[in-house]
Formats: sequence, C-alpha cells, structure tokens
Amino acid sequence: MSDFSARRVMMVDTQVRPSDVTKFPIIAAMLAVPREAYVPHSKSEAAYVGENLEIGAGRVMVEARTLAKMLDALDVQPSDRALYIAGGLGYGAAVLGQMLTSVVMVESDAGLAGAASATLAGQGVSNVSVVTGALEAGSAGAYDVILIEGGVQEVPEALLGQLAEGGRIAAIFMQGALGAVKIGHKAEGRVTWRFSFNATAPVLPGYAKAAAFAL
Repeated sequence: MSDFSARRVMMVDTQVRPSDVTKFPIIAAMLAVPREAYVPHSKSEAAYVGENLEIGAGRVMVEARTLAKMLDALDVQPSDRALYIAGGLGYGAAVLGQMLTSVVMVESDAGLAGAASATLAGQGVSNVSVVTGALEAGSAGAYDVILIEGGVQEVPEALLGQLAEGGRIAAIFMQGALGAVKIGHKAEGRVTWRFSFNATAPVLPGYAKAAAFAL
C-alpha cells in the first residue's frame, strides 16, 4: 500500500465514516479516487487534510467530509443524470463519476477546467465531461442531481430550471463566515430547500446576492 493509499483509507475512516456517511457507493468511490492527483502538485502532501484546500483562482476543494455528506444527502442513484457545478480540478466530479454512468462538470476558470480535463484523462476517467462556462449558467439539459462545490448566497433561476422534476440539488449557503448545506427538492416545478448540515466555502462567481438599493 502506497503512502497516499494509506492516507486515503485514513481519510475515509476518520473524516467520512464518523460523519455518518456509510453508503457503500460513496465509501467505495472515495477509496477509489486518488485525491492527491486532483490538487496542485505543490499541495499534494496536504490532499488528505480535513479542511478546505485552496486550488487557485480564489477557489477551494471542499473537505472530504463535506463532499461525502453532500453526496449522501442527495441520495445519488445509479440511474441519475448529474451536473457538477464549480468542479475546480475535477476531484468531486471524479468521485461522483464512480457512482454514475456520466457526469457533466462546469468550470468557469479556463486554467482549472483545462487542468481538470487533463487529470481526468490521465486517470482514465472517461465519463466526466468538462464544460468551460459561467457557473451560474450550468449546462443545457435536465438533471436529477446538481451539486455546487462552493458557497452561494442565492441560486440562479437559470440553474434551478435545469433540475428535473423530482430532482435534488445541494449547495453551501453562506451568511458572512457561517455556512449551511441545504438540499433542494423539485416538485411541481418548484424547489424547496431544507437544512442538512453546517459547512463553509468561499462564495462562487455568479452566486452572490445582488445588493439591494436602499435610500
């Protein structure tokens, strides 16, 4: 067992399982995907630290606990069509790709998107499609699952419109320095949000609430 392989097992045993994430597909996916391959080379030694990791362009890879609990709360099913927003260097999309037939990942930063495409290809991941474009625009289609890897103050209607009827969406809603992961369920064309757990991440471009004009 390599050093990174041992750290991957430790990550699952000390960060994921103790957070009440026990679904086999999530555990198996996180054990299978080498997190160290999806971080800047200079930060590979910090890949398995239990905190958000800066990956450049003002963005972070969320800690393993947060990603695992988001996937758990989304109740991902093998037949789901998935959209992964703000995928950064591709780690979360690769994990989700272990659980599904295909994943569409959207990344607005061209440098991150290019690096993600190269890493995914190098790791033999062929079922994650990387789209370079505005995070708030998503990618045309109807998705059963949408995961936003980053902070939001509000979720644009354009993205909610891409959530299929009966679909689920996960986002980290930020209020100042405090954040809460909420899961939205779409029924009869409307998305209803419910609190899931606490987590934090920087607010993503396109997801800040417009400043209200006051006299």
